[in-house]
Amino acid sequence: MKAKIPTLKEFFGQKVAHFISKEYQTADLIVANNVYAHVPDINDFTAGLKLLLGPGGVISLEFPHLFELISNAQFDTIYHEHFSYLSLCVVDDVFRKHGLRIWDVEQLHTHGGSLRVFGCHLDDSKQTTNKFKKLKELEISAGLRQVDTYSTLQAKAEKIKNDFVSFLIDAKKRNVKVAGYGAAAKGNTLINFSGVKSDLVPFVCDLSPEKLSKFLPGSHIPVLSPDVLIEYEPDFVIIFPWNIAEEIKSQLSKRLHSTKFVTFIPELKIHE
Repeated sequence: MKAKIPTLKEFFGQKVAHFISKEYQTADLIVANNVYAHVPDINDFTAGLKLLLGPGGVISLEFPHLFELISNAQFDTIYHEHFSYLSLCVVDDVFRKHGLRIWDVEQLHTHGGSLRVFGCHLDDSKQTTNKFKKLKELEISAGLRQVDTYSTLQAKAEKIKNDFVSFLIDAKKRNVKVAGYGAAAKGNTLINFSGVKSDLVPFVCDLSPEKLSKFLPGSHIPVLSPDVLIEYEPDFVIIFPWNIAEEIKSQLSKRLHSTKFVTFIPELKIHE
């Protein structure tokens, strides 16, 4: 409220949208970045967007792209705070069910591959772009409309798990020092799926002060300051938030000159 912007601490849906449009006004632009995949009732949320959007208005939604999740075995993005894993086809279906449509889309690198879709009222005069049409065709040709396509993810996840555990066991046998970086949801998903404990990954470092001197859930691997890496001098640092691996590598390599960096999704990769 320091900026004097009216703020409602409510879950968005039809009820809240009706209140806002009545007490204030309808919107020319509605922006929801990395929200749509988190809502428990996507139909109520979308119906609220329809109610709140003014004539000629635009909805901008950003969310991780299901196509990338399946193509690159990003199973570590599947966790409890996500209620939906969304393709362009599905979001267009949900929009149309509630009197909206997507007319344009952007592909982003965020979270390992995201979409930013632009929606409007179903009867809006905005022309549907070729980008939207081509991406929808790509999803269909990749089999995202077919149930069998999704059954391939389990085998890919199992291979990643096996490679991860084998790498750690081999490192321990050879007395190679390993540490982790990034106490985030992605890493916890991979670690717990693989059954890894602190005997194979002695600690994970993170920049967030709120996470330091605590333990990863499930595995109970301690979370320490990145400063510990200087004294420990690991042979390998496993970067769990692989989507920002280059950024992390750039930061740490200035202080760890002989350390190599490893990611495991979509496959084991040693970054020289």
